Amino acid sequence: MAVIAALFFASASLGAMCGGIGRFDPPPPPPDNNSLGIGDIFQVRVFNEPDLSQEYRIAPDGTIDFPYLSRIRVAGLEPSQVADRIQSELRDRRILTAPQVSVFVREVSSRKIDVVGQVARPGSLTFSPSMTIVQAISGAGGFTPLANRDRVLLTRTYAGTRRTFVIPVQSIIEGRFANVVVAPGDVINVAENPL
Repeated sequence: MAVIAALFFASASLGAMCGGIGRFDPPPPPPDNNSLGIGDIFQVRVFNEPDLSQEYRIAPDGTIDFPYLSRIRVAGLEPSQVADRIQSELRDRRILTAPQVSVFVREVSSRKIDVVGQVARPGSLTFSPSMTIVQAISGAGGFTPLANRDRVLLTRTYAGTRRTFVIPVQSIIEGRFANVVVAPGDVINVAENPL
């Protein structure tokens, strides 16, 4: 019996050293979040009001300076909520009787992903929809020679709680597992391979 236990331990150790990952439970999908943030640029169109239809960049205090309304807080709102707020303000302040407002996002620079650890260029990346963990690591210059490619930590916030997942990126690259979609605010930490 001791021989069987020793063989089992030896094969398990060898599998761990060789990166033999048999199973991977991907993290839950990222929460939907289309809210605007500081630095984002969007276009406001007010039907039949060309003077009010302009492009805006959200200021560091989370506001835009809208004609006749002065400062309006928009950071943290989704585009449809921004349109509703401007429409309500224009109507409630009796600037227009029945305004029709549309908001179109032009550039999202507030949504970042941090890639740190054993990558060529650690730092923040601008999020793009459907971005995967492999694309994020590639955007940070790829792995360094010291990277533990099958033990990448992904930290994400769900309903105010931060959770960390171990992602086998090399196994994903090799096609053994599906790629993982990242979300704004994710932190990807590529650990160093233990010697």
